[in-house]
Amino acid sequence: MNTIGRVILCAATLAIVAAVAPSRGQDYPVRPVRLVVPVATGTPIDILSRALAARLGPELGQPVVVELKPGATGAVGALEVLRQPGDGYTLMVINMPMSVAQTIYSNVPFSLRKDFSPIGQFGAFYTVLVVHPSVKAASAVELAALLREQPGKLSFSSGGPGTPAHVAGELFKLRTSTNALHVPYNQFPQAIADLLSGQNQFMFAATPPMVGHVSAGKVRALAVTSPERIPALKDVPTMAEAGFPDFVVRDWLGLVARSGVPAEAIAKVNAALGRTLQAEDVRAAYAKLGAEAVGGTPEAFGALIEAETGRWAVVARAANLKAE
Repeated sequence: MNTIGRVILCAATLAIVAAVAPSRGQDYPVRPVRLVVPVATGTPIDILSRALAARLGPELGQPVVVELKPGATGAVGALEVLRQPGDGYTLMVINMPMSVAQTIYSNVPFSLRKDFSPIGQFGAFYTVLVVHPSVKAASAVELAALLREQPGKLSFSSGGPGTPAHVAGELFKLRTSTNALHVPYNQFPQAIADLLSGQNQFMFAATPPMVGHVSAGKVRALAVTSPERIPALKDVPTMAEAGFPDFVVRDWLGLVARSGVPAEAIAKVNAALGRTLQAEDVRAAYAKLGAEAVGGTPEAFGALIEAETGRWAVVARAANLKAE
């Protein structure tokens, strides 16, 4: 083949690629979509992600299959997604602890900024400061006073390093200049169980699993870490009302894909996500658990991830938080 022939063939090939690439994005999805959720079964993230997937599938026109990949503050799930093709058929739920992990772990094998493309936020829930009934504190201020009287004697539980329960507890210690023992668990339900038994005395627990325990009197709620009161815990003051302004801790949830996924696929999932979050049954299910159905653009979600990573890096450095 002469030079002109090779040029013509090359040009024709490029034209075909250019024509096919958009159509692939426009046709997406043509088969089931896998949703990697990097947490253990029964956790708030698992519950909220499954509620979302059940509605998101019909909006996309293909099933959305949830697959749990817990471990290493999201690293197990993240690496699984990064091993897959960048075709949009493997998505992942990320949450606040994965942004904290970027700072407190020295060997995180991925970058949220470089390796993933944000699709959109889909939810948020806050923590509630609760104490075992045996603890003689009826408010957050009284708990702080008790911690000063008994430095290092009381303990708080969490689902592991970098989780909202952990960083909220550390932030409380910083803001009150107090000391308490952090007891991390690999399994979130065990952290709750040891709080209910009195083995640990307090916890900044996620609202979804704690609402029922508060109603049953198994723990006493002192304050919520939301900007405004939570309908499911309407009688519990915010941390600001309790005397701690600017004390907001929330676990946000959103969808991402690995970098390189076609923009058309990202846009389609984001649009389907927005429609899903407007469904009354989804919003009601979230509200019942003390969570919010929150949507938004990929750009807004990317900005949130960036802001939260920076915010918790400051707290981690101040509290000298490290995990391996």
